[in-house]
Amino acid sequence: MNANTPNEVIDVDIDDVKRGLADGSLLLIDVREREEYAAGHIPGSVSVPLSTFDPDALPEADGRRVVFSCASGGRTLRALAATRAAGLSLREHYKGSFKDWVAHGEPVNTGEEP
Repeated sequence: MNANTPNEVIDVDIDDVKRGLADGSLLLIDVREREEYAAGHIPGSVSVPLSTFDPDALPEADGRRVVFSCASGGRTLRALAATRAAGLSLREHYKGSFKDWVAHGEPVNTGEEP
């Protein structure tokens, strides 16, 4: 696939996620289940479980890039497929997701969203 293909998935790395969260240009949507999210999540991420995923009910991005995250990157692809089926043009996911974040020794929050 070339870069202009609308269905292309774009892999985002940890440095891009950290930079985007720090400068407020990225909305990180965690599609793991609520109990997984509560046990540990990337600070600044928003929980939207895949089991109840509705592309039309995603949080407002307010001009930020939307990037999906899960445990290791598999569920993000299902979330992206659902957004495309709903006519949205979201294409980015954090390849490696939460496991990659933890492996790099980055901070983790616990508990539900405020």
